[in-house]
Amino acid sequence: MMSQNSLLEEICQWNEEMCKRKMGTVLSELISIYQNDESSNEQLRILKILTGKFLPHISLFDIEHTFFSEVLPKAMTLFDELASKLCQQAGALSSQNSELQTVLRNAIQTQVQLLEVLMNIVQHMCTLEEALTLSSVHSLSLAVFHVLKNTFSHCKDSETLYSGHLHLVADLLQCLFKEAYSLQKGFMELLDRIVLESTDASGDDVACMVVVVHNILKICSVISKMDHALHANTWKFLIKISVKHRALIETKLPHDELITGLCEDILYSYNSCLQLAEQIHQSTGMGNANTTDCKLFQKTMKLCRFFANTLVHYVKEFIDFLSSSCHRLHHFYLQMYSKLPPSLYAPVLSDELYDQITSIVPVALDTLLSQLLSFRPFVERVLQINRDFSLELALPQCLLLINIIGKLSSQSCEIQSLWCSGSQFSEEKLRLPLVHVLFHNFHRCYAELSLPVQLPGVMSNGQALKNISLYEYVCTHLCSFITSLPASLFPDLEYALLDAVLNPHMLTALLAADAWCFLARYGSAELCAHHMCLIAQLVKSCSGECYQLSHLSLLLRRMFFLMAPNHQALFTDKFSPKDPSNLLLWRQVSVKALPADLQKPVTSDIISTAVDQCLKWQSSKHTLGELEQVNVALAALVAVCHADGEALNSELQLSITEVLGPMWSVLTVEQVLSQRCIQQTTTLLLSLISLLIRAVGPLLIVQHTVLLKLPCLFASLLEDKSWLILQHALQGFTLFAEKTCHEEVVPQSLESGELKCRVVSFLNKVITTVESKELQVERLKQQNAILDVHFTHLNLCAVNDFVVEPSAKRARLEQFDEEYERALQAAENAFKTLQTLIKQGPAPEWIKARLQALHTTITALNNCRQ
Repeated sequence: MMSQNSLLEEICQWNEEMCKRKMGTVLSELISIYQNDESSNEQLRILKILTGKFLPHISLFDIEHTFFSEVLPKAMTLFDELASKLCQQAGALSSQNSELQTVLRNAIQTQVQLLEVLMNIVQHMCTLEEALTLSSVHSLSLAVFHVLKNTFSHCKDSETLYSGHLHLVADLLQCLFKEAYSLQKGFMELLDRIVLESTDASGDDVACMVVVVHNILKICSVISKMDHALHANTWKFLIKISVKHRALIETKLPHDELITGLCEDILYSYNSCLQLAEQIHQSTGMGNANTTDCKLFQKTMKLCRFFANTLVHYVKEFIDFLSSSCHRLHHFYLQMYSKLPPSLYAPVLSDELYDQITSIVPVALDTLLSQLLSFRPFVERVLQINRDFSLELALPQCLLLINIIGKLSSQSCEIQSLWCSGSQFSEEKLRLPLVHVLFHNFHRCYAELSLPVQLPGVMSNGQALKNISLYEYVCTHLCSFITSLPASLFPDLEYALLDAVLNPHMLTALLAADAWCFLARYGSAELCAHHMCLIAQLVKSCSGECYQLSHLSLLLRRMFFLMAPNHQALFTDKFSPKDPSNLLLWRQVSVKALPADLQKPVTSDIISTAVDQCLKWQSSKHTLGELEQVNVALAALVAVCHADGEALNSELQLSITEVLGPMWSVLTVEQVLSQRCIQQTTTLLLSLISLLIRAVGPLLIVQHTVLLKLPCLFASLLEDKSWLILQHALQGFTLFAEKTCHEEVVPQSLESGELKCRVVSFLNKVITTVESKELQVERLKQQNAILDVHFTHLNLCAVNDFVVEPSAKRARLEQFDEEYERALQAAENAFKTLQTLIKQGPAPEWIKARLQALHTTITALNNCRQ
């Protein structure tokens, strides 16, 4: 019997004709020898003979079950054994250990030869003229992907694996990588020839193609940070075959993994661009621009553009299957914009570098957004209030919403309604109206609203394009959006505007007020009058001093100027200043906004009603509950006098000043110090005296001998540690010094040299504290976190917009039951409102915890009463 070695040597001498003739008797024996041999060298030798001598003579029909399925699993095992040997012994490699060096180099060389064998097989398959099917290359596909993935992984980890001795095997590893590169390129060409007809494709063929996609995706993950060209070509091919066979595999593709992989690769190349741009910017600033960095930057930008376009293409082709990927696409969009100006988290770069970056990123993202605009799952994702979003993503989310607003005007009514109306039925996934979500994210951009961040403005006729602040940018686009909104969506807009006006964040309320005033000017006079009546009713419904009252009052004051004269007259009739309950409104508006023929009678009615309220309180028992109404009356008097106090006739001025003296007589220092309501009364009385100082008699002025205490008061305020109080103190003291006739108070207030320097610096507009932009940004980021927690807490607590009245106490006597009655009535009304809201739809999850907390509070109140 012929020995194994003799048989192999004889076969090596055979020509092509001999191999073809002997294949039937020798092939199975040779494969059996190959499968049972334990020597890696012999296995490789036999494998080369099998592929070189017999493979060309096997038909395509038989090649899978006769050759690939019998030979290639053993080749994979051999490759894995070599890889395991390398991983186990690579750490001990050194230049002194020549024996180990030889062993490891031989192992890598064997792997290279294995790849060459697989490459020869692939090249042979590519020469076949018959139509290829996946079933004919199933085992080949598994082997090639397995070897490629492990080869690329080994090369990727080689620096760590071989420690500081990589140079001893670097040449062979380079050969290994090149061979794997060539094998992948050839195998992708082979796969591209695969025919997968939708009419006769079997379930196994479809499953095999899906496995192919999965394997290519794994390779993409491995090579993502190794070779740009290889990485890009692999993704290109992956998308190509996915689209080519989409009719068969679109429902089985790993869409989530594909989208995630593309997004991660885009972000990685994008961040690499930014890092290179920072290096270029820094070296340019030092006059030492690095040409290599510039070239690498351009190359990386090109790769980023390719990946972005690939993502856009994939989303276009498979958007119907991307429901579960919308959260990733949304987050990806925000991450990209968080690294661009005016975000505080964008790196400091030159305009030229940012121009190159923005010529790629926003363009691709804009196209992506246009594709997703009508996709309901994406709409639902964007219009959720995601409290897990970091502050870093607040501005990008705001800009995303503004971008969407700009696109909706060209969309159908159905798409506009999808974005603007919110979810309509309980079975729908929660979807808030677009404008509502915009306001929510706007108030989280604290730092960006505090700094002079700039965004491209809107070009107007005859005016050049200029940069504008974030506030102006949002306001301009919001107002433009209002003009394109169909009438059917106006109720949603009105709801969102009102909700924002009642927001605790002042700038959000101001933005809503600006948009509302624009709506009043853009819409009909009747709409403005209707809104004014609603706002007036809301102002009257506010209980006590609260931020909702402040925001509504500001809107009321501004809208009053926008009303048509005839509607102002009707408003005056409906909310007559003769009715004490309407003084809360007239304290907010300016009578100067009224037509000339209405100003005097309205002024007279306000003063008469307000004075009557004060006299009524003076003749009563002086309770704190009633004092709240007196404060409203005093505020109305201040508003009238502030509008044009000196123009009031002497009779009206006298009627006001006559009630001031008795008001002072019932107040004590202890009450002013302890009761906020009385503090407000004191402030209003002082304001009235200052406005009517020429009409106030000497006796009343003498009742407040504060002149001797002013120096001490000014000195105390000017030494305050709070920058806000200090700023107001400096402004107030400066104004006093300019206009007072008691000039001796000024030097008496500035006895210390430090105070003198502080006031002089303020007058000369000297900047005493210099803060770098970097430190300013970091400080604002820290403030962001604090403010975000604060406003989130306020929003959660605002179950109903009411403020419980302070405990009812007389100024000089005991408590009264009526004050308890008023507070309990307010609480009962609030619970009724909450009950109605819960009946209208499913309540948020946090409601249970809040109701439990209220229950605990009520129990505690009962215990205190007992």
